[in-house]
Amino acid sequence: MTILGWVQIALYVALVLVLTRPFGGYITPVVTGERTVLSPALVPIERLLYRAAGVDPRIEQHWLTYAVAMLLFNLAGLVVLYGLMRLQAVLPLNPQGMAAVPADLSLNTATSFVTNTNWQNYGGEGTMSYLTQMAGLTVQNFLSAATGIALAVALIRGFARKSAATIGNFWVDLTRITLYVLLPLSFVIALALVWQGMPQNLDAYVQAAALDGGSQTIAQGPVASQVAIKMLGTNGGGFFNANAAHPYENPTPLSNLIQMVAIFAIGAALTNVFGRMVGDERQGWAILSAMMILFIAGVAVTYWAEAQANPALVALGVDPAGGNMEGKEVRFGIALSALFATITTAASCGAVNAMHDSFLPLGGMVPLINMQLGEVIVGGVGAGLYGMLLFAILAVFIAGLMVGRTPEYLGKKIEAHEVKLAMLAVLCLPLMMLVLTAVAVVLPVGTASIQDRGPHGFSEVLYAFTSAAANNGSAFGGLSGNTPFYNVTLAAAMFVGRFFVILPMLAIAGALAAKTTLHASHGTFPTDGPLFVGLLTGIVLIVGGLTFFPALALGPVVEHLSMLAGTTF
Repeated sequence: MTILGWVQIALYVALVLVLTRPFGGYITPVVTGERTVLSPALVPIERLLYRAAGVDPRIEQHWLTYAVAMLLFNLAGLVVLYGLMRLQAVLPLNPQGMAAVPADLSLNTATSFVTNTNWQNYGGEGTMSYLTQMAGLTVQNFLSAATGIALAVALIRGFARKSAATIGNFWVDLTRITLYVLLPLSFVIALALVWQGMPQNLDAYVQAAALDGGSQTIAQGPVASQVAIKMLGTNGGGFFNANAAHPYENPTPLSNLIQMVAIFAIGAALTNVFGRMVGDERQGWAILSAMMILFIAGVAVTYWAEAQANPALVALGVDPAGGNMEGKEVRFGIALSALFATITTAASCGAVNAMHDSFLPLGGMVPLINMQLGEVIVGGVGAGLYGMLLFAILAVFIAGLMVGRTPEYLGKKIEAHEVKLAMLAVLCLPLMMLVLTAVAVVLPVGTASIQDRGPHGFSEVLYAFTSAAANNGSAFGGLSGNTPFYNVTLAAAMFVGRFFVILPMLAIAGALAAKTTLHASHGTFPTDGPLFVGLLTGIVLIVGGLTFFPALALGPVVEHLSMLAGTTF
């Protein structure tokens, strides 16, 4: 570890914190329907879209109607994206003549991008046409991100409103978030990335003469436009197979910083939106404080682990003084690789600028834990906030039990109905992660795809289903996931991990919106101070630890102990 490395990490954290309040101040009027700086230019377009869709923006929806609209919209997106991949061979904007994507891979990919997971069992530059990349994958990057933000706002309305029967209008929320937030910010980021050397064109791939007399195919295309929303929307689906480790997808240290900041920007800002909408910004800062405590702890462990020399190399007489550089880009180094890995798994992004499969056991365990905690450490845009608010409900419930009082959060009584729904949402993730991992490591069709023997091979499978259910999309690269078994099971994990959390959450939003707001009393547990931050952080860690420690012990923990003992597999 170096002083420069820690300075880079501190600079990143400072940038995120500095942007949180201004971004929150811009997003809040967007989702509350108030005038913004872009209103003069965008209001006519917004009204035109409502008329074309037959939507009355003045009519709000019950939580169940909101949920049905969201489900139907995402189902339509899944069907369209699936069809686009299956038919891409006969569609335009396919200069490389890409063939139709196989059915099981199309199902996996369509589910992946609709659920904001962006798990990729394919190499983008060798599988997807320009039309599929732009009209399919990039469009879903916008829509899945907008869906997540809209759902978080719906839950915030549940806390902010009293005696209300509605939580907003899904179509209005989706339109305004896409039009006023995601499109303008993505445009600016894409221009910055093009400035840094990222391609943005529709040209055919370049054939270059190699020094040995052969030839090399250099892929290019509309990269910057996809990367901008890939990061801003915490999607993570790379244009190229190597993702953000590819020099065309992440050409410079500045492009690396832009992408890292973009991953956290909206997720962190939504905590400020939460505070503003409930009338107390300190509530948002408390939520963000819990997130950042977990994040900084994860970065510290990952950086420390990767800065160590691999004992297996030391035993062979090789002493890599700089630490573990396997699978990392020299232009980023260990500090920025560890930081990127922690960011992308703390948010449900999944983009990578280093290969997590090459991390040392404890360095690779932190990304696993980030996802297993429910992707609530900033998390995906929207999903991180509503996931953390579900844990906040559990935290105040436990605090209420400790002192013998009916738990309250922001003036709303937290009763058995809300607690049961919160637990249902929280527990569906480990159900998919652990059960499907168990199935995969005992069936020959599952073990046939594992590259490495021993505990690391187990970690590869556990990481895959954890990443899918947590809607992250990153991977330990050693698992060959493009098989019918993994394509179907991972698609199931992604679907459950997204929508089986959303539905209980929306039911909670509806129940809270219908309640009256109680005035704070001397016995009210304050939820804007250090005590609540500590309790919330502890609840997240306890639930995650009790659920996943046995699985982690079989994978990265025993691999670390074996490595120290000189045992290889």
